[in-house]
Amino acid sequence: MADLIYRAARADELAAVLAFWQVAAENDSRPADTTAAVEALHRRDPGALILAVDGDEIVGTVIAGWDGWRCHLYRLAVAPWRRREGIGGRLIAAAEGRFTDFGGTRADAMVLDENEAAHGIWAAQGYGRQPEWSRWVKPLPPATGYPQPGEPGCG
Repeated sequence: MADLIYRAARADELAAVLAFWQVAAENDSRPADTTAAVEALHRRDPGALILAVDGDEIVGTVIAGWDGWRCHLYRLAVAPWRRREGIGGRLIAAAEGRFTDFGGTRADAMVLDENEAAHGIWAAQGYGRQPEWSRWVKPLPPATGYPQPGEPGCG
């Protein structure tokens, strides 16, 4: 475990991340991960996808999304054969450090209510449910492009 490195994912690792999520992440009650989506994330914010790497093996991930206003955590996943080693906690700490560097003041984590196995790591890192809020979602249609600043239709 001394050889673990925590760092941003490289573009050439994105396919491996998708494969890793198939075995290590909770994939219920959510849209399927796609190559296009993870590539778009990486293009927009190359530092958001943080990996725990042991040699050439990805053993953990977290997405630390910063929209300029809020700090959001997604896709915390640790290889099943490496759980209970503190990797998840260190990934969360790396994400929180990123947020602090941006000036963030509060992070939220997307955790499925049914994913009880994940509740312990989040609670151990100081996160708790916020009962006064509910998450509202709406699936969006496929991308058709959107106006860029200065183009007609962009306010």
